[in-house]
Amino acid sequence: MYRVLIIDDEEPLREAIRILGDWKGLDVVEVLEATDGKVGLAMLAEHKIDLAMVDMKMPELNGIELLQIIERDYPNLLTIVISGYNDFEYTRQAIHSKVVDYLLKPVNRHELNQSLRKAIDVLEAKRKKDSEFINRNITLNMSLPRLKEKVYLSIIERSFKSKNNEAFLPLIGADDSGNRFTAVVLRVLNLEQIRKSRFHEDTDLLQFAVANVMDEITGDHFTAFSFASPKQERELIAILTMKGGYADDIAYRSMHQMNKVTTTLKELFGIVVAVGIGHSSPDALEIASSYEAAKAAISGIDLLKLKGAAVTSITETTAAAAPKDNNQSLTSRILIIRNALELGNVHNAKAILSEYVKKWKSSDHFSIGDADRALHEFVILLNDMALELGVSPEELPLTGDHALRAIGISTDFASIEQYEQLLNHILDYYSGQIRNALTTNQPFEVGDIKSYIDNHYFEEIKISMFSDKYFLSREYLMKLFKQQFGFGIHEYVQKVRMEKAKELLADSNLKIQDISEMLGYKDKNYFSKAFRNYYAVSPSEYRSANADS
Repeated sequence: MYRVLIIDDEEPLREAIRILGDWKGLDVVEVLEATDGKVGLAMLAEHKIDLAMVDMKMPELNGIELLQIIERDYPNLLTIVISGYNDFEYTRQAIHSKVVDYLLKPVNRHELNQSLRKAIDVLEAKRKKDSEFINRNITLNMSLPRLKEKVYLSIIERSFKSKNNEAFLPLIGADDSGNRFTAVVLRVLNLEQIRKSRFHEDTDLLQFAVANVMDEITGDHFTAFSFASPKQERELIAILTMKGGYADDIAYRSMHQMNKVTTTLKELFGIVVAVGIGHSSPDALEIASSYEAAKAAISGIDLLKLKGAAVTSITETTAAAAPKDNNQSLTSRILIIRNALELGNVHNAKAILSEYVKKWKSSDHFSIGDADRALHEFVILLNDMALELGVSPEELPLTGDHALRAIGISTDFASIEQYEQLLNHILDYYSGQIRNALTTNQPFEVGDIKSYIDNHYFEEIKISMFSDKYFLSREYLMKLFKQQFGFGIHEYVQKVRMEKAKELLADSNLKIQDISEMLGYKDKNYFSKAFRNYYAVSPSEYRSANADS
C-alpha cells in the first residue's frame, strides 16, 4: 500500500495524472494533491508519503528549491520530476537529487505508468526482507536509475558476477527470458561548443538533455535507459530492451529510432551526435560485447565522409573500412616539426602538418578512431618535445581532453576540416609555449640571425620568423642587425646568395637552372635578373668572363 503526492500548480495536469494513473494496479491507496511547493511541504509533514511527483516550474517555491529541501529533510522519499523540453536549465537540481524518473509534458498514460512502476519497484525492493544486499544498496543509492546504471556498468566492464548479484537482474528486466538487449553509444561531436552556447557550461545538463530525448523517442518501440559514460565525457550509453522480436527487425528499428534521435537533438538543441549500435541478445551479460561493438562502430565511421550526425552499426563500418596503413602516425615528422618550432617558424611546422593531413584526405578511409589515435599521439609527442625544450609541465595538457580545454582548446570535430583546424590550434599553442621557454632560457643575440641566414640562405627567409621567435618588433630587429653588420636583413640575405652564386658559377658542370634552385630561387629568370642587378652582368656573362680569364 503506497501514498502518492502530486505537487503542481496546474489543476489540468494534476487531474490528468489522477485519471491516467493505474493506481489500483500499482497498489496505490491514496493520491493527494498540493497546489504549490509550500503546500506540498506542509502535506509531507502531515502525511506519510511514499512518492512525490514534483513540477519544476511553480510559483512561491519552485521545483529546484523543493527538491533541495526534500533531499535534506526527507532523504527516504522517492520523487518523480515533471518538466518540459524547454525546462532543462531549471531541472539542474533534479540531476543531482534522488529522482526516480523524469516525465516530459504533456504527460501520457504509457509514460506516466512506466515512471510510476519504476518508483513502485524501488519501494517494493526496499520492503523485501530476504535481500539485505539490495536493501543496503538502495539505501546508499536511493535512485533506481543510479542503481540500474551501476548494474549496467558492471556488466559493460565485465565485473558483474551472476551468482553474487543475481537479485539485481530483475531491475534491468534480465529475469524475463523474452527480453532482448541492445547497447547504443552516442558521441556528442560538438559537446564543448554546444555546452557553452546552450547549457551554460554545464555538461551534466547537456547529458541529461540527450538522455531525456533518447528515452522519449525510443519509448515507442523499446524500453530505453540512458546514462553518461563515466570514462568519456562526450559519450552517452543507452541500453534498449525489447520484448521478443527477430534480430534483423530489432536492428532495423534501432537504426530508425536512432536517426530520429539525431534529428531531434539537432533541431531542439543544435547537438550533433555520432551513434553506434551494437547487436541484440537475449542474454543481459552480452550487453558488454554489444557495447564494445557500438563503440567500434563509432570508431570506424569515416571522417572523410562525415558531415555532421551519423548513425551506424559495426557491420556497416566494418564493410566500409579500408586496410590500415602506416601513414597515419606523425612520429616520422615530429623531428622536422620540432626544428621548425625551435626556430620560431610555426608556418613551416603547419606546412608539414598540412602535408600529412593531405595524405589522410587522399586515403580511402580515415576513421574517427584513426583521428582519436593520431590526436592522442600528437599531443604526447608535443608534450615530450616541449618538456625537453624547457616548457613548464604546468603549462602543458598532460592529462587528455580536460587539460586541452583548460588551455582554451576545444577538441570538438565533426569533419576532417574541423579536425585539421584542431591540430593547427594545438600546434599554435605549443609554438607559443616553446617560444616563451626558449626566450626565457636563451638570451637574444643578433648574431644568431646572421648565423641562421648563413646556413639557410637557400630557404625563404622572412623577418617575421625572427620577430616571432624572439618576441621583438620587426623595426627593432632590423635596426639592431644594421647597426651590428652594416646591412639590412634582406640586404644580407641577398649578399650571401650572390656570393654563393659566384662560387657555384665557377663549376661549369652546374646549369644556371640548377644554381637558381640551389640558392632558393623558384624561377631561373628571376635569379638571372637579381644577379644582373647585383653585379651588372648576367650569370652567363659572368661565367663566360671568368672562364676566359
